[in-house]
Amino acid sequence: MLSLKNIKKSYVTGEFKQVALNGVSLSFRQNEFVAILGPSGSGKTTCLNVIGGLDNYDSGDLIINGKSTREFKDSDWDAYRNNSIGFVFQSYNLISHLSILDNVEMGMTLSGVSSSEKHEKAMEVLERVGLKEHVHKRPNQLSGGQMQRVAIARALANDPDIILADEPTGALDTKTSIQIMDLIKDIAKDKLVIMVTHNPELAKEYADRIVEFRDGNVISDTNSLEDEKSNTSYSLRKTSMSFLTALKLSGMNIRTKKWRTFLTAFASSIGIIGIALILSLSNGFDKQIDMFETDTLSGFPIMINQTATEIDVNDMKSQRNKMLGLDKEEGKYPDSEVIYPYNAEENRRTHKNNLTEDYVKYIEDIDKSLLSGLGYTRLVNMNILKMVDDTATTINTKDLNLSSYPISTDGNKIGYLEKNYDLLYGNYPETMNDLVLVVDEYNKIDTKVLEALGISSNLEEINFNNIVGHEIKAVLNDDYYKKVGNFFTLSVNPSDMSELYNNERAIPLKIAGIIRLKDGVDISLLSNGISYSDDLSKYFIEKSKDSEVVKAQQEADYNVFTGQSFAEDNGTSNAKESLLASLGATEVPYMITLYPKDFTTKDEVISYLDSWNDGKDKEDMIIYNDMASTFVSLSSGIMDAITMVLIAFAAISLVVSLIMVSIITYISVLERTKEIGVLRALGARKKDITRVFNAETFIIGSLSGFLGILIAWLLTFPTNHILYKVTDLENVAVLNPIHAILLVIISVTLTILGGFIPAKMASKKDPVEALRTE
Repeated sequence: MLSLKNIKKSYVTGEFKQVALNGVSLSFRQNEFVAILGPSGSGKTTCLNVIGGLDNYDSGDLIINGKSTREFKDSDWDAYRNNSIGFVFQSYNLISHLSILDNVEMGMTLSGVSSSEKHEKAMEVLERVGLKEHVHKRPNQLSGGQMQRVAIARALANDPDIILADEPTGALDTKTSIQIMDLIKDIAKDKLVIMVTHNPELAKEYADRIVEFRDGNVISDTNSLEDEKSNTSYSLRKTSMSFLTALKLSGMNIRTKKWRTFLTAFASSIGIIGIALILSLSNGFDKQIDMFETDTLSGFPIMINQTATEIDVNDMKSQRNKMLGLDKEEGKYPDSEVIYPYNAEENRRTHKNNLTEDYVKYIEDIDKSLLSGLGYTRLVNMNILKMVDDTATTINTKDLNLSSYPISTDGNKIGYLEKNYDLLYGNYPETMNDLVLVVDEYNKIDTKVLEALGISSNLEEINFNNIVGHEIKAVLNDDYYKKVGNFFTLSVNPSDMSELYNNERAIPLKIAGIIRLKDGVDISLLSNGISYSDDLSKYFIEKSKDSEVVKAQQEADYNVFTGQSFAEDNGTSNAKESLLASLGATEVPYMITLYPKDFTTKDEVISYLDSWNDGKDKEDMIIYNDMASTFVSLSSGIMDAITMVLIAFAAISLVVSLIMVSIITYISVLERTKEIGVLRALGARKKDITRVFNAETFIIGSLSGFLGILIAWLLTFPTNHILYKVTDLENVAVLNPIHAILLVIISVTLTILGGFIPAKMASKKDPVEALRTE
């Protein structure tokens, strides 16, 4: 039935050649249970892979029912694995996103068996292995023994002549191993079963014949067989995966990654949306730009600060440029690796907000469905030291322009920085000990920031590498202060704090990188200066809550540093609370940032914030800064520029989406590598593997196209309504159905093109290597 004639197989890595099989000759009976023993590296698994057609031999011949395989093409080997071989693996190798029934049916699906027939056969073999009641479960819902039974059922489903088992009990306990071996022994009554094992006792108990390998050679055979002549004409039924089957496989895989698929499709649809809108707006296009601008700004945050600030950004930029003697664009976004110190002047009108615990609770009670994110910035005056010429001194933190960078709503701590700021030098922060220096679009930084850090600012320019890596330290309150009588004072001489700087409890902080607001991002939430992680604030607050100085201040009605009564402290009623906050005794935030989901919900958020102020005096009101409104004030007179950006965005985003889909498909290939190996082991052709991933990109492309058209079509209704109100023109925006169909076809075509190379890479993966992937 099956014969190996002088089979040789070697693996070459560079100049190293390893012989796996060195002229192996074996013949097998039609019905017998053969166990192959041998140490690791003896060639037994390679022999099994050669027999199964997963690995090609270098020389010799594999004869199946009298037919030589020397001239086999890839399609012949695929058909051979599907028709004649059933694999049972140590790690089961079930496709996780398919049900038990679908896993068992897969080999028959590749054979072209009808739905009714393959369902009947699958149920039959599942009943034989005792899993008929579990057909609709997924592999991860089964025990190890049950999963191995599914693997055996899958191997039997297509009624192969040969069952190949590679350490089938290697991952199972003793009791389950006995059950599996009894099942395999029963199968061997009417099939050839070849099992690789390291367990000689298991082989002796169950196998009819034991073949031992060593160094790529057969060294013993307990029941050898001379060449058998077969008169059976051996024919192979070619395998073929229909595109519908590929769609089903990919669809089930996509169901396990619904959100990633949706976000990918949505991102890919942006270009379709843009082009559809441009085609729809043959008249009144400038009015649509107004609407597009408003919708885009919906994601800008609403900020509530203890000090509400009104800033005329245009006037501030104009005054700064005039002061520096610069034109609007001259010197902007330089390429040189230097920064330019300058003295900053600010013009602000402020309102004091009293952010009480009641107000924080009021914010926390907001309908979270209105927001895509909610962030807090805590006020804590950390004791920060610098070391200059071997002398440590305190830094006035105000001179650093300290600000904590926001955390993205998706949980990525530096997502906001990566999205809005270019990294000019060094690295984005990775831990709470990492700081970043924020410079303006001219690479300028206030001299006070540099001097506070202990970096000389008496130069016209400073190299980046003289700043990145610069270290300062934060000192905890109990180390920084000491008690003298009833008061606290500095624990060491303020002119030299080297002892505190070198204290092992001091928190080392270093400048990890230099960042700059990206060209095209007009609003920055970070001051030009030092920015740090909110985790650092929380760490300092946590360490400060139980410090001696905080406890003493909580119990006192006077400033424990000056001895002055709080009632006499400039008439400030909350002076004690302010001092405790600066010491890190309270987590009441200094600033609250709200990110509305969209323009509609932003109005509801603002309405909710305004409700707090109903009936309150002006000094008790909480004033917020609406960044979207600020941006609108900056954008007057640039409608033509926005139009050009929209057109460019619509065109470029299609190319970007192609690249993105290519990356997503490649990631999917990596995630589904083992699945590729399983499909190849079941007889799937290379073109079938390509078809699986083409089906995945087809689904994403179709979803992207229809989603884009749907969104664009929905946008025409508010557009027409606005245009009618403004111009009395009806139905200005109308999406042509032909354009819609073409755009869907373009979306599908581009995504398939984007995934073509990764799909081809998937088809070329070695099935043996793919099956080893974890």
